[in-house]
Amino acid sequence: MAVYTDVAADELAEFLRHYDIGELLSYKGIAEGVENSNFLLHTTTGSFFLTLYEKRVAKGDLPFFLGLMAHLARHGIVCPQPVRMRDGETLSELSGRPAAIIDFLEGVWPRKPNALHCAGIGQALAKLHLAGGDFPMRRVNALSVAGWRPLFEQAAARADTVQPGLSAFLAVELDHLEASWPRELPEGVIHADLFPDNALFLGEKLSGLIDFYFACNDILAYDVAICLNAWCFEADHSFNVTKARAFLNAYGRERALSEAEQAALPLLARGAAIRFLLTRLVDWLNVPPGALVKPKDPLEYVRKLRFHQTVTSSRDYGLTGSGVAA
Repeated sequence: MAVYTDVAADELAEFLRHYDIGELLSYKGIAEGVENSNFLLHTTTGSFFLTLYEKRVAKGDLPFFLGLMAHLARHGIVCPQPVRMRDGETLSELSGRPAAIIDFLEGVWPRKPNALHCAGIGQALAKLHLAGGDFPMRRVNALSVAGWRPLFEQAAARADTVQPGLSAFLAVELDHLEASWPRELPEGVIHADLFPDNALFLGEKLSGLIDFYFACNDILAYDVAICLNAWCFEADHSFNVTKARAFLNAYGRERALSEAEQAALPLLARGAAIRFLLTRLVDWLNVPPGALVKPKDPLEYVRKLRFHQTVTSSRDYGLTGSGVAA
């Protein structure tokens, strides 16, 4: 979450007249993340999130995201629900941006995830994958393997200003991933961005998943790889196999990974690492003037990618042939 577009109080108060959520008491921008402009609203009826969609979020994709959240909620996945306006619509416009108001969920995201947090995420991710099986809408993942080369080309000329030799390192890895990327693994709806700041907990109990604005149809095990990168490394970027076992065990109890998915997991983890490395690198080099946002460090994912390059088997992540961790 972040703030790229500011909203005047009188403009917001007028916007809220289209909703039955009471009068505006206060609001504040949320400066974490890099994608949309987000505000926490307090009204006379409660608390809500306001999102103004910008950057990579195309207006035509918003019905998919909002519809998916409603679908998942009907299948028992705790996630925010779009608030309908008086005319029944969930999508409007504010300050020249597409905008929606979303239910507020209780909880905080874990700054230092432990094994119990990772287990909660593993179970929730598997349930999300199963629940999305009959979601009728589709969205192509523009940030899968075919989208990485264009991102690299945006950043290649200045990549070495971030770290010497980074451009050549990325070029070699891209060549390998494009030539080796798996094509026959089970696919479905994935979250595609399930980082700790997109999961809410009350203590060590998961209270909700948020921020579905990268959700799409892609390889299910790729979503698992994204979470291995996001949840199972320490602050010094060392891999924590105890967290990985907890995550993979919990996932496998709901949806066991096939032998093919297990075999592909090291490659998928490399792909997940380069995807976030590249988007972070582009953001790092292109922060909009005046944005109230701190871009995330792309070099974190250089270190993670180098780790995955040393992995020869999914057993290094704690997996066994049963599709769950040892």
